[in-house]
Amino acid sequence: MTSACDAAGSLTPLGEVVRRFGLDARKALGQHFLLDEAVCRRIALLPGDLAGRHVLEVGPGPGGLTRALLAHPLAHLTAVELDERALAALAEVEAAHPGRLTVLRQDARHFHGATELPAPRQVVANLPYNVGTPLLIGWLREAAAWERLTLMFQEEVAFRITAAPGTEHYGRLAVLSQWVATCSIGLRLPPGAFRPPPKVHSAVVVLTPHAEQPPPELFRAMERITAAAFGQRRKMLRGALKPLGQAEALLSACGIAPERRAEELPVSAFDALARAWLARGEEAGQATP
Repeated sequence: MTSACDAAGSLTPLGEVVRRFGLDARKALGQHFLLDEAVCRRIALLPGDLAGRHVLEVGPGPGGLTRALLAHPLAHLTAVELDERALAALAEVEAAHPGRLTVLRQDARHFHGATELPAPRQVVANLPYNVGTPLLIGWLREAAAWERLTLMFQEEVAFRITAAPGTEHYGRLAVLSQWVATCSIGLRLPPGAFRPPPKVHSAVVVLTPHAEQPPPELFRAMERITAAAFGQRRKMLRGALKPLGQAEALLSACGIAPERRAEELPVSAFDALARAWLARGEEAGQATP
């Protein structure tokens, strides 16, 4: 059996790693492995200078992006992987980079990177499709803790994050993301870049949190406002926000016509609504924790 590191210290090609450790991608885990090392290197460049950064990677799988990240002078890389099959493959990468990589077998939804990783910290990850959006929302709630998030999603999700008001993909995810961060698509990838190829294109979104971030109670208010506003997209806001109480008075206080619909409003209008609702005292005990 070939060693993961040859005499020159280079790692085994990713395709051989997949075969050796039986890393067939599993739909239940939302896996689509990125084995093109050139693409992995391009993704690892998107976060900018990683020197001295503590980086979190979620779902490293065979370790293609892991290797590309470790080629940079980052302070430390923490890889969170739920699939036990990948741990042996990643252990070989860990051995090739002593003291620079920690691999944890854990569900990333329960890993609190903002407290586990020292600052300055970033996330760089090819996210499993089935948990990408919940993970993003969790990181947005604590955006002040992160210097940057460089995340691969299904292309449609990437469009939903970066969409402008009045466009097809504009919705709750765009408002929450753009409220706390500058968001842009850094790279688009066809299905053929992955093994197995997904049925959709993918894209890497780069989110850079703003210097000023909303306090937790205001973020919870924004979650509640956007959930109501976009929960019934065809409704005018006077109807969509009715469950929050005194919808027309709330809209009037923010200078928003009650006949408007959620997809028409800019992020700044939702900010005004969240602040007004919170100031009204309705948020306490109602916003989603």
